[in-house]
Amino acid sequence: MPEIGRAEKCRNGPTPEELFVSGAHTLRQTEEAVTGKLEGLELDFRAMTAISNLYRVASSVRNHFEQTVLKEADLTWTAFVVLWVVWIWESIENRHVAAEAGITKGTLTGVAQTLENRGLIVRDIPASDRRRTVFSLTPEGEKLMTTLFPEFNREEQFVLSGLGERRLTELGNTLRHVLKHLEKEGPERRASRSSDRASEGGR
Repeated sequence: MPEIGRAEKCRNGPTPEELFVSGAHTLRQTEEAVTGKLEGLELDFRAMTAISNLYRVASSVRNHFEQTVLKEADLTWTAFVVLWVVWIWESIENRHVAAEAGITKGTLTGVAQTLENRGLIVRDIPASDRRRTVFSLTPEGEKLMTTLFPEFNREEQFVLSGLGERRLTELGNTLRHVLKHLEKEGPERRASRSSDRASEGGR
């Protein structure tokens, strides 16, 4: 995949990679537009390229799954992730489900209601603390995930086909490094930026 800012000028037609469309524009069109807009700014183009491609890949992967294995199961990506979290942890509080799935508690409420109406999950409010809501899968939900996840994994294999064992391991390690870095350093970074903005606003 070509890097933003390094697209060659004037070739005899686009390559197969450049024909890939994300939204209304090809990669080459996007690269050329970004290069023109950002020319002259002091930027780390390698970091920008990596994050840009990471976003595109994540969006494309999600779209692929929602148009294949999840569509066949009549599930959205978010609904599947919620089922996955509850399936793995067996019995888990709603706030932890939302955190693990990367969604708000409000979004979880709507998704959980849909899954509950389909008979895939049940919610329990412990008598010891009526403020808590605990989710677990129904037998039908367990059956669905047991049969669905092998199909999901086959699509995971398809998406990453051609990388080879070494590159797959490197990719996993690289993404894990980014996650751990954000988990460790992200909170302080965000707090610092919030503090700086508050100070600037008070001047």
